[in-house]
Amino acid sequence: MSRTGLAVWPGSPYPLGATWDGEGVNFALFSEHAERVELCLFDPRGKREVQRIELRWQTDQVFHAYLPEIRPGQLYGYRVYGPYDPSQGHRFNHHKLLLDPYAKQLVGQVRWSDALFGYRIGAPREDLQMDRRDSAPGMPRCQVIDTAFTWGDDRHPKVPWHDTVIYELHVKGFTALNELVPPTLRGTYAGLATAPVISYLKRLGVTAVELMPVHAFVDDRNLVAQGLRNYWGYNSIGYFAPDLRYSASGEVDEFKTMVKTLHSAGIEVILDVVYNHTAEGNQLGPTFCFRGIDNSAYYRLVNEDRRFYMDYTGCGNTLNMRHPRVLQLIMDSLRYWVQEMHVDGFRFDLASALARELHAVDRLGAFFDIIHQDPVLSQVKLIAEPWDLGEGGYQVGNFPVGWTEWNGRYRDSARAYWKGDEAMMADMAYRLTGSSDLYESSGRRPYASINFITCHDGFTLEDLVSYNHKHNEANGEGNRDGEAHNLSWNCGEEGPTTNGHIRALRARQKRNLLATLFLSQGIPMLTAGDERGRTQQGNNNAYCQDNPLSWLDWELDSDRRTQLGFVRRLIRLRREHPALRRRQFFRGHHVNGGHVKDLTWLRPDGEEMTDVDWHQPFGRVLGMFVAGDAFEEYDEYGRRIQDSDLILLFNAHHAPIDFRLPAEPARTRWAVLVDTHFEDGERADRRNFHSHEYYPLQGRSVVLLINTSRPVRPAQDCDGLI
Repeated sequence: MSRTGLAVWPGSPYPLGATWDGEGVNFALFSEHAERVELCLFDPRGKREVQRIELRWQTDQVFHAYLPEIRPGQLYGYRVYGPYDPSQGHRFNHHKLLLDPYAKQLVGQVRWSDALFGYRIGAPREDLQMDRRDSAPGMPRCQVIDTAFTWGDDRHPKVPWHDTVIYELHVKGFTALNELVPPTLRGTYAGLATAPVISYLKRLGVTAVELMPVHAFVDDRNLVAQGLRNYWGYNSIGYFAPDLRYSASGEVDEFKTMVKTLHSAGIEVILDVVYNHTAEGNQLGPTFCFRGIDNSAYYRLVNEDRRFYMDYTGCGNTLNMRHPRVLQLIMDSLRYWVQEMHVDGFRFDLASALARELHAVDRLGAFFDIIHQDPVLSQVKLIAEPWDLGEGGYQVGNFPVGWTEWNGRYRDSARAYWKGDEAMMADMAYRLTGSSDLYESSGRRPYASINFITCHDGFTLEDLVSYNHKHNEANGEGNRDGEAHNLSWNCGEEGPTTNGHIRALRARQKRNLLATLFLSQGIPMLTAGDERGRTQQGNNNAYCQDNPLSWLDWELDSDRRTQLGFVRRLIRLRREHPALRRRQFFRGHHVNGGHVKDLTWLRPDGEEMTDVDWHQPFGRVLGMFVAGDAFEEYDEYGRRIQDSDLILLFNAHHAPIDFRLPAEPARTRWAVLVDTHFEDGERADRRNFHSHEYYPLQGRSVVLLINTSRPVRPAQDCDGLI
């Protein structure tokens, strides 16, 4: 190793990380218990460590120095000295090269060997004995970058929540098989920014893409040994660095260009972020970063024996949100992605883990208080996965105002209802109307509910109607992994079939689930590929399948093309009708002097449902009359919002039923917008129906009707505001 001297100045403890200021680079690393910190500089290829520089200055537990001769592109890492005493929570080991928690770019991938572990594998009580092998040959390198980028007039689209339609996708899997994308760009950030992809998203009608984790992450050792990888990416190690496996250019700017291009199309970018745990795992995990910098500060440890980690995540460790520097790390990361990378929001994986102040989940924890008060982060879209694996971790409905939630109750209710489970009508009514039972009492709106039928985790929509049981053999775990309780129904035969009746029933069930999703109050989230029949062949835990099993198949046969057209039409109908995306919950009574209630629940005889009707165990049929002029909502100009009257009919029973349309409004002509009994979701005869007439509601179908007798009146001025 060369010892050629470089100028070293004291520098500053802030900002943390490696910061290029146009003249040199400031390096700053927090460690509460470290005794000494060395900065390791590497040659341009990252093969050879050319110099170590001690960060001799320490301010408020931050080691720092300024190197005026260093430029962007420099590769580096750290070695941190301190006690190796796992029983006290300390696992310092200067033989291990460590990543900078604030690194903006990581170059290279982990190359697994026993040297990456801070302890002697195989020794008695192995993690109590330090391993002295150098881990540098198997470690990625941090890289100093220049964050300057020509954003031009880029602006956050700021799509209102009630107008939002979310599309969850995987950066690689979405374009890996798309032949319209140049081969060198498939599976990359640049691939997402190509014209064919942008056109597809625009024609589909979604307003936001929710990207599965793009923070730099690690492929688990056991997966690599099997020829697999952590495809989903929920194994983060770099909270500021976009993973360059998805970069065609190998540069951070490619991510920024993708965001800018999506913004120019009016599409927001939401990141799925994993701040609850890291890739270092439990006490037998590797030493990459936080564990070697200051284990007892960064992680939640068991008080009775600090060798061990509190594991609320099922991944071996939990970040210590009680420590102010860890809280700062996460807040700095979030602000960086908003201010430097221009993203529009975040979906927080296992968000309940972030709320744990002591052991219990505290919805008013410091993390949520700080975000609520932050002038930057409080203005972006915030989505919680409202559960973790710890005691009391299921917190659907309990997050603060300003947050939306993945509504697991919605998913389960919709699946159970269309599967034909008993006594689902009352619960289904709540889900269709925005889940007021979960959100209204806390002052939240229907858009607090992120509604979904499927997501990355679990069956695809195609598999939900094709399999009763999971089929995860390809994961190499004997089909023991993955959720067994899927609320799925194979419609009579497990897996692919040539039976025409079963295929038709499956197609109709998919239309029913999709129609339910987009006709419900709240925010719909569609998983990429569900609009075109993507299957994982019954695998409901394809986290390690980086292959065509998980990638989106862009080939369309006639059935898939029909389904895609149906989804596009549903999204268009949602956009055209504000009654389908209300900002306020239904009140269930007369509003603004109207002659009918804003919402009336209907029985098949056309009369209003009674309390007795709601509790019929065999009830499968539900009708909703939504009054188009019963809004207490106003647009941005102060004009009262109005729409046409709508009727939604749901029949989860296998047999058809004649559903009598309501007598009021009298002399009404109802046109059919959707009928899932038909292959394309449209009534073949295009006929209209009238008040008091019976609609032939087929078995297992959804119908949407619109009042065409009374055109929507122009928006009314509100209190002279315009």
